[in-house]
Amino acid sequence: MKKKRSGLTTAQFAKLHGVNKRTLHYYDTIGLFSPQEKGENGYRYYDPSQSMEFEYIRMLKELHMSIEEIQEYRKHPSAGAFMEIALEKERELEEEITKLRHRKAVLKRRKEQLAFCEQLQEQEIRIVSCKEEKLLILDGKFGEEEVDSLFAEAKAVWDMEQIRMGIGDFISLEKIREGRFSEYDGLYTPAVDKKSPGKSMIKPAGRYLSGYQRGKWERLPEVYEKMLTYAKTHELELTGYVYEMGLNEFAIHKPEDYMTQVMVLIRE
Repeated sequence: MKKKRSGLTTAQFAKLHGVNKRTLHYYDTIGLFSPQEKGENGYRYYDPSQSMEFEYIRMLKELHMSIEEIQEYRKHPSAGAFMEIALEKERELEEEITKLRHRKAVLKRRKEQLAFCEQLQEQEIRIVSCKEEKLLILDGKFGEEEVDSLFAEAKAVWDMEQIRMGIGDFISLEKIREGRFSEYDGLYTPAVDKKSPGKSMIKPAGRYLSGYQRGKWERLPEVYEKMLTYAKTHELELTGYVYEMGLNEFAIHKPEDYMTQVMVLIRE
């Protein structure tokens, strides 16, 4: 009478852990993780007590350790070796969590911008309330023809998660009043995190006179003129920099749908 096997077959163990049988066969072949017993018929039998060991191997693999690195650790396991791995992986996880948090912030901002764009007419003037905001800046006077080269410079200073928050221009109110609309003072990007490194300035909280233009930038001077007229008519004192930013460049098919926002602080 044959003795009944108490272990789990490869198929059963694979199902228990939600993996493919081929993974278990491969791990056995390379000596990374082997069944407790192999029958005369060549069948592999795993003991349920091996489950925790297997899950730790999976965890290390999910933490981007190579098969070779895991094998090396398993050859010489020790508390010290595991602590070293744990500390390194904790640091890597913190970095990954930060990146994911930044990506979530980008998506949230972009969703809000698109929803706002749906409310806007082709050209519009509004007064909006804004919270204080940290802006990372790349200052230096430049014209429209230099935007491409400045973007390359921005990539050298800011990481891509930061750039995905959007890049705008800032220009002095004095230049706008003098009609020098294309003589920008620098680029800015809303800080994806309060701890974001780099040269920065604070966009103050308060009420902002805001202009919106759908279409190409050539019509922005018209928006500026209307904003200045609006401020004069309503006896609004403007102050600080003027901030330009595209709101929907990531979700349009043609330049005619591009929505630009222009903002300047109202002195209270």
